[in-house]
Amino acid sequence: MPPFKKILIANRGEIALRILRACQAMDIRTVAAHSTVDRNLKHVGMADESVCIGPPPAGESYMNVPALIAAMEVTDAEAVHPGYGFLAENADFAERVEESGFVFIGPRAETIRLMGDKVSAINAMRQAGVPCVPGSNGALDDDERRSVRLAEDIGFPVLIKAAAGGCGRGMRVVERPEDLLKAIDLTRQEARAGFGDDTVYMEKYLTNPRHIEIQVLADGHGNVVHLGERDCSMQRRHQKVIEEAPAPGITPEQREQIGRICTEACQRIGYLGAGTFEFLFEEGNFYFIEMNTRIQVEHPVTECITGIDLVRAQVEIAAGRPLPFGQSDIRFSGHAIECRINAEDPENFLPRPGQVEAFHAPGGPGIRVDSHIYDGYRIPPNYDSLIGKLIAYAESREAAIARMRVALDEMVLRGVVSNIPLHQKLLVDSGFVRGGSNIHYLEKLLKRLGR
Repeated sequence: MPPFKKILIANRGEIALRILRACQAMDIRTVAAHSTVDRNLKHVGMADESVCIGPPPAGESYMNVPALIAAMEVTDAEAVHPGYGFLAENADFAERVEESGFVFIGPRAETIRLMGDKVSAINAMRQAGVPCVPGSNGALDDDERRSVRLAEDIGFPVLIKAAAGGCGRGMRVVERPEDLLKAIDLTRQEARAGFGDDTVYMEKYLTNPRHIEIQVLADGHGNVVHLGERDCSMQRRHQKVIEEAPAPGITPEQREQIGRICTEACQRIGYLGAGTFEFLFEEGNFYFIEMNTRIQVEHPVTECITGIDLVRAQVEIAAGRPLPFGQSDIRFSGHAIECRINAEDPENFLPRPGQVEAFHAPGGPGIRVDSHIYDGYRIPPNYDSLIGKLIAYAESREAAIARMRVALDEMVLRGVVSNIPLHQKLLVDSGFVRGGSNIHYLEKLLKRLGR
């Protein structure tokens, strides 16, 4: 019997299509909530029903809570899947959904709220025994002398971060003591303007870290498992470009240790659903930075090496079903790499919306393409520039890289400019091929190339 009869998909693009396909496989009827500019999206045409929820601006459509609740009411949907972005980590939305008698496919509102504030998240993780970056252990106040003493105790360089920030926004590196107070003030101003919350805190700025994250699943019956790690260190301006699993150089013992710490933390905070613990990894040590209480863009690489459908698991957990496997059942096999394909200029990285004249998805053994675009599709200028994800899986990292090179060469995208040329360069770059690069590697590489 299906876990739900009908689910409303409160998102767009490739993740909306991914959710729809998971629902179809479970024999669940779907409702596609879409903006006026998205009426021609692939998942809208494939869904059992569709509801227009507003004009192109996200605030008037995909983040319009009354419109989404109304869409659920008029279509008799039982649950809503928020995907990632938009309202996926909005505790107020999750609360409104539950108060209206529907099911939010994700963690409880109080957990989203706890982990959404970086200060409270770090405090909760520290209490749960999760290793954290040395820092202020709380918000910075107006005591300038205290802030200076904290920075001196931590040691320069330090990082000033907005408590409500995320996705690389709301942070500033401070190299010298004389720049500290100005940096705190500027970050507060940006946080107030960007997030409506000027709370900031301080952390040690690690100079050679990798970005390693741990995927977890937790049901409502006390069962929690981790599905290993992903390496997301290939970044530009804190935005991930390439992700892979498992992470090069992480030993089985390190994986088991940090995985156990994460599952125990989930049990301590009563976590429910899919989640990701994000860490900076330097000199063999993991340092917690944040937790994402949603499905990740890069979830396919974990699915490839574990054989577990994460979206299906989200839906079944939300329906109250226990996980059908335990930690001892999880097996890691092979290697997977994901390239984010964006409609952007590969030289200056500015978004380049437009009409797709021709699109050919590559194929062959171990190749997966998650994309919503098609011949004639017009990419709107209103949303994120991500138009697809190319995933290559093989028995080894070297073989996965080889398959990805072939797939990138085979992919055809005419009519719009994309970052495919950047990926082609990275897949033959000696630093990437070697593996284990830090989060600053791509920025430095681009600077050397004059970008």
